[in-house]
Amino acid sequence: MSPMITSLLIANRGEIACRVIRTARDMGLRTVAVFSDADRNALHVREADQAVHIGPSPARESYLVGEKIIAAAKASGADAIHPGYGFLSENAAFAQAVIDAGLIWVGPKPSSITAMGLKDAAKTLMAEAGVPVTPGYMGANQEPAFLATEAEKIGYPVLIKAVAGGGGKGMRKVDAAADFADALASCQREASSSFGNAHVLIEKYIQRPRHIEVQVFGDSHGNIVHLFERDCSLQRRHQKVIEEAPAPGMDDATREQLCAAAVRAAKAVDYVGAGTIEFIADASEGLRADRIWFMEMNTRLQVEHPVTEEITGVDLVEWQLRVAAGEPLPMSQEELAINGWAMEARLYAEDPAKGFLPSIGRLDLFQPGEGLGGRVDTGVTEGAEVSPFYDPMIAKLIAPGDTRDEARELLSEMLNECAIWPVKTNAAFLINALAHPDFAAGEVDTGLIERDGAAMAVEPKPSAHALTRAAMAMVPKSSHSGFRLNAPDKRTAPFLLDGERVEVSLHGPGEASPAPSMLVAEGGAVWVLAPYRFDGSHGGTIADGDILSPMPGKVIAVMVAAGEAVTKGQKLLTLEAMKMEHTLTAPFDGVVAELNATAGAQVQVEALLARIEEAAA
Repeated sequence: MSPMITSLLIANRGEIACRVIRTARDMGLRTVAVFSDADRNALHVREADQAVHIGPSPARESYLVGEKIIAAAKASGADAIHPGYGFLSENAAFAQAVIDAGLIWVGPKPSSITAMGLKDAAKTLMAEAGVPVTPGYMGANQEPAFLATEAEKIGYPVLIKAVAGGGGKGMRKVDAAADFADALASCQREASSSFGNAHVLIEKYIQRPRHIEVQVFGDSHGNIVHLFERDCSLQRRHQKVIEEAPAPGMDDATREQLCAAAVRAAKAVDYVGAGTIEFIADASEGLRADRIWFMEMNTRLQVEHPVTEEITGVDLVEWQLRVAAGEPLPMSQEELAINGWAMEARLYAEDPAKGFLPSIGRLDLFQPGEGLGGRVDTGVTEGAEVSPFYDPMIAKLIAPGDTRDEARELLSEMLNECAIWPVKTNAAFLINALAHPDFAAGEVDTGLIERDGAAMAVEPKPSAHALTRAAMAMVPKSSHSGFRLNAPDKRTAPFLLDGERVEVSLHGPGEASPAPSMLVAEGGAVWVLAPYRFDGSHGGTIADGDILSPMPGKVIAVMVAAGEAVTKGQKLLTLEAMKMEHTLTAPFDGVVAELNATAGAQVQVEALLARIEEAAA
């Protein structure tokens, strides 16, 4: 390693910060993390040799403030800054400020970032370099009437895109001329709000599009290579969900032409470092070189870079650091080859069954499918807090294999083994996506989730076998949990599954050490199973009228008073536990003989909240 870099500051957080720290440590470099208030105890802070606080939790007051990051590098003695991805990674002004401060910028030249930062200018540049571009209009005239005429020339459907856009913002598909004016105005408003630039381009909308990208790498000695392609076609609202390398259905001749075009694109901007040339393919007749067009260039490391690492055996972060230190590329194009297959799934803290709403909170259980032969890149550990301030991705699961089917099956196994609670994740959704017949066959386009995503997002339910296995751990051999001593070997009993009553089949004598509640993990999802102790219908050695707390929680409402007469099924009180409300009811007609619950009180599992006695005859 060149002595030019001895101490590296990572201007990022979470999974990518941990990823960069890992390679830098292996290379003998000292590492410096930066952190906001929300990330004070984060994994990347603990893993770095030194950590510097840079401000409040909102990114705009910490991770997006270039002056604070450069000051942290100076104060810590770092001589280089790695931006990761997101935040300031593609900010040419920040890159230049790092260089002007006398620090090493682990990334492309600011001029390259600028050249590829605006989609219209980048497409013009690519066309001049002989890189095929999507048919469309990329000019300066932004008059609505003129743009409508251009859309007619291109032919509907068309795509309106903000030239400074990204992440699916400032983008509208228009199917007919009558819809163009409204779509244009909406797109321009969103582009202006999100990027401070209302300028748009118009391009032909590809009917069966596939998103294929090529990893390129350049050094300061004029060498540029490609590390083959990735397929990122499985997307939800223009956000990648599962990525793989190589692309299914890509023949050698098409690959050669595609990758050669990517190298030409990188050379056109004198590229140095890691970059990705993104293409859109019309796959209506399979992958053909004459139906693949340049879309944009990402002038940074990509989230999905691990799949390229797995098929090439290259550590792309190590290459970044060596190139930034002035070294030539470690390998020539002739030395690079594809070996096997790899798939990556992005594990998000979100609830697909509720419209993919983010899920935040403490990760009391965090087992992200490790130990099966795959790779897990993450920035959190068990006990960490998932905050509302940043991207909800909590891990990436990467599965290698000799074939595509092997990689897909391993990834599915890893997701099946995921056990994360009480934060919700998209693991079950990803399992369903991997099992979709079109994905399994490699026939994926970017509209697959839009068409069939509702079925993939159905809320999973635990199997009867999983419930029985968990329930038996809560049934003591001596029947101290309310089951009759002389109960038959096979029977059913009521339990609470995430607060909802379910009947569970039981068999055998139960376990020696009963549990008050149990986590049931299956198919990438986790549920809480607890005894239905407050229902007297099943009899037992505990008084049938004892109303016990099924889990730790907070009493948020009490609907009865001591001495009050109640009827079977009448609501007694409501408990809030695990972000859900649980209403406890009277098991039979009677009187509230004892009431130990008050609104606002915190209660433990098995706490006696109330006792109902049968009314005197």
